[in-house]
This record gives sequence, structure tokens and C-alpha cells, in this order.
Amino acid sequence: MFGHKRVPSREGGIEVVVDELSTRMARLGHRVTIYNRGGKHVSGAGFDSSDMAETKKTGFYRGVRVRKVPTIDHKGMAAVSSSFTSAIITAFRRFDVVHIHAEGPAFMCVLPKLLGKRVIVTIHGLDWQRAKWGGFASWYIRTGERQAAKHADQIIVLSRGVQQYFMDTYGRETVFIPNGVNRPEKVEAKLITEQYGLKTNDYVLYLGRIVPEKGLRYLIHAWNRIHTDKKLVIAGGSSDTDAFLEELRKEAGDSVIFTGFIQGRMLAELYSNAYIYTLPSDLEGMPLSLLEAMSFGNCCLTSDITECTDVVGDHAESFRKSDVDDLRFHLQKLLDNPDLVKKYKQEAADFICRKYNWDEIVLKTLDLYRRPPRH
Repeated sequence: MFGHKRVPSREGGIEVVVDELSTRMARLGHRVTIYNRGGKHVSGAGFDSSDMAETKKTGFYRGVRVRKVPTIDHKGMAAVSSSFTSAIITAFRRFDVVHIHAEGPAFMCVLPKLLGKRVIVTIHGLDWQRAKWGGFASWYIRTGERQAAKHADQIIVLSRGVQQYFMDTYGRETVFIPNGVNRPEKVEAKLITEQYGLKTNDYVLYLGRIVPEKGLRYLIHAWNRIHTDKKLVIAGGSSDTDAFLEELRKEAGDSVIFTGFIQGRMLAELYSNAYIYTLPSDLEGMPLSLLEAMSFGNCCLTSDITECTDVVGDHAESFRKSDVDDLRFHLQKLLDNPDLVKKYKQEAADFICRKYNWDEIVLKTLDLYRRPPRH
């Protein structure tokens, strides 16, 4: 597998997916190799986990062989250079299947295909639409999408909307296999109280990358008009978007806390003790943070894009995408109705953990590896 940044890490949703798929396949007896980018963690080398340090030492992570490929560690070039190198390496190695994650890395999918490998591409979202990418990067990613549509033996999509997009745009059949989620143990507020003064149910949480398409500008504008004594916590690191983060900081009032990138115990505490989790995105593939928030038993408020509403069904609230007034209305409604919030919380974890099971998803993926090509 390649196309992710680094595993083990939580630098983004793709990294979590590659981690879950690869380690579970290894436990089932398959020999799995993943190709990590070079360079440092997106939020700085200090955020590398102890698992990452051990992986660098041994070359293995939970039964998965991990190799680092040469990478040009500059904005817009890290993904291009690492996936180019990975495509060459995987083409010439003795693999049965090459599984590429995301549209940009699929740019070179024809190379392992030409040398006899079965090529699977997972489309984690229509990445060329993301606001942070300029002209060349957007073209490169869109071309990767076309290459996947033309050359991949099988394409996995994470939402029905993207499945329809591939059929309408390329006449290409795809296979819908969503992401999964694990049922976690909730933990009491300790670190978040010590560091940020946060206690159970006294904050609204956004957790994800700090990028424009996540709708954070709308969230800040809506929050500035909310009547509450609760805090808004925006947790996550920027992703080549430091200027956007600084813009948000300037627009936010005193009741907004920016934590930066978080992981480990702090991450679990924020999920476990939030009053509401909100994801106001304009664009998603399949949001793992939303699955995780529900698995912790959170009341969730999302935009009404199908990638979110298909996940939550009628077990969460939604507002009209990009509509600050409607977002403000639903936030205030939930802030003023703790009984409604309690109802959503009581049903969230059971619903989401039954619906999205990683073990079942791994078996579906392995079955897809064995199917004949479908175009």
C-alpha cells in the first residue's frame, strides 16, 4: 500500500485507514508492505509516536513491513515525489496486489499495472476540489483520478455520491466499501482540564485538519453569534494552510480554544467529554473523525452533504451546507436543549459501531483483491 503520509500516525484519515487495513490483514496471515513518505510529521517531528520510533528501528509495525521512500519534503511535492517512487518500487517487487490510496498517488497506477500487478485504488474523496491546492496540484490530482478510472483493476469509494460521480463522469463502475470504526473506552477529563480548563459537557468540539473545505470559517462566524457560556474547541493541525489558521485565530473570540494537533490520551479526553461534536464541512470523502466522535457517544452536528448524512442517518443533527445562519440556529438549538443532546448521545455509539465494523470491511477488501477486473 502507498499514498498515505506515515503509519503509525494520525496525520489524517487515510493514515488511520491504512493502519487498520494493513495490520488486520497481517493478523489474518497476509504479507503486507506499506510505503511511508520521508520527511517529518505534518505538525512537526515532536508528534511522532513511540510506535513510530519503534517502527523506524525495526522496520515493522504490528506485523506489517514498513519502508520509507525518498521524498521531496516541500509543499505540493511530498505526495507527488513519494507516490512516484512508490509506484516504481511496487511495480518491480513481487507483490500480488498494489493498493493505492487517494487520487494524486494514483497518477502512476499504470506502471505497476503494466508489470503485471493487480492495482486497487481507494478514492478517499475528490481531492482536486480542495481549496488549498493550486493549478498544478489540482491538475495532477485530477489526472490521477482519470488514471485510476482508466487503469485500476478495482476502485473503492467511500460514499454513494462519489460512486455516482465516477459513473457519470467516466462510465466507470466502482465498489462502495466504507471506513470502519472501533468502539473506544470513554475517559474522564484530566489533561484537558489541566491544560485548557475544560470539563465534561462545557465545550463544543471540532476535530480535524485546519483547512478551508472543513467549514471552519462558517463555524467561527456562527459561534460569534451564539449565546452560551460553553467554549468552542478547534482541535487539529494545519495542512499547508498556516495562513488560513492565522485568519481563523484573528476572527475567533475569547471563547474559542485552538489546541493544535493532538493525539493519544488528549484526543480520547476531548472526544469523551464534549457536549457536541460538529463537522461543518463543504467537502468530505468519508469523515473518520465523525465516525470516531459517534463511537465515543457524542451528539453530532454536521453539514448536510451526503458524505456526512449517509454516515449519521437520523442519529444526529444537520444544517444546510455553507449556511452560517442555519449552523448558528442548530448550534443554539442543541445548546438550549440538553435533553435532545442526551438522546443523541445515548444512541450514537451502538448505531455507528454496528454499522461500520473494521473486521467486516477488511474481509470485503480482501475479497475485492481476488475479483476479476471490472471496468
